[in-house]
Amino acid sequence: MKIDKAPVPLIVPNPHDPRLTERVAGTDQTGAPFEINVPVERPLTLYLNAQEIVTMMTIGDYPEYLALGYLLNQNMLKYDDVVTEVEYDDDLQVVVVRTEHHTNFEQKLKKRTQTSGCAQGTAFGDLLEAAGAIHGCLLCKEGTPVCYTEDVGRHNAVDKIAGWIYRHGVDPADKILYTTGRLTSEMVIKTVRMGIPILVSRSGFTAWGVDLARQVGLTLVGRARGKRFIALSGQERIIYDQNLAFVEEESARHKRKGGDRDD
Repeated sequence: MKIDKAPVPLIVPNPHDPRLTERVAGTDQTGAPFEINVPVERPLTLYLNAQEIVTMMTIGDYPEYLALGYLLNQNMLKYDDVVTEVEYDDDLQVVVVRTEHHTNFEQKLKKRTQTSGCAQGTAFGDLLEAAGAIHGCLLCKEGTPVCYTEDVGRHNAVDKIAGWIYRHGVDPADKILYTTGRLTSEMVIKTVRMGIPILVSRSGFTAWGVDLARQVGLTLVGRARGKRFIALSGQERIIYDQNLAFVEEESARHKRKGGDRDD
């Protein structure tokens, strides 16, 4: 089991980083000129030792965590493997993870399955406020945030958290993972692989995600908005001790059109 080391600083996206968004001009519904910030997608090619693994579309922050987390969640890297170097070239948009042992995933790479997360797992928080169209994932210990990541795909965002956990030797067993994305089978699998016992989302579920969570005993909580939520697995970890009369409903500024119909 991993043991937490000295306190690790909270990481968050930087909405003021000029590389993460672009100002784009257009028109609104009346035809009037309008400008908005939009997230920048850029390709990041990942190598494991000498082998090219994947090219991901990402906003480009925390490439080291993204690379390590992707490999861990794809079972190409184990938590007890020794990583000797993570090399990132911003000009080439390439990140290389080097390990002590030889690796070869040629056969595995031939059997890729497109996930339900849009483009290799497509990830929306701070950047959401600045530009929209972003997925977010938040790792908490009790009620305290310890790691918050965003990306154009929710799977990228959760992979960054996996990489952060690995890099800093963080114990996942007492943590909660929150995601803005749907609770799909792949999100469940990634959470279980990281060793996190509780997965929460403001969005809904897929049947396979629920089935897998029940098989492995993961606490799965969806449609968590304001005072409301639905738990479909692992309810034994939940203590229902809140007086809901004193808990606020979700504020209108955080609601999404059709959000009450999310699946």
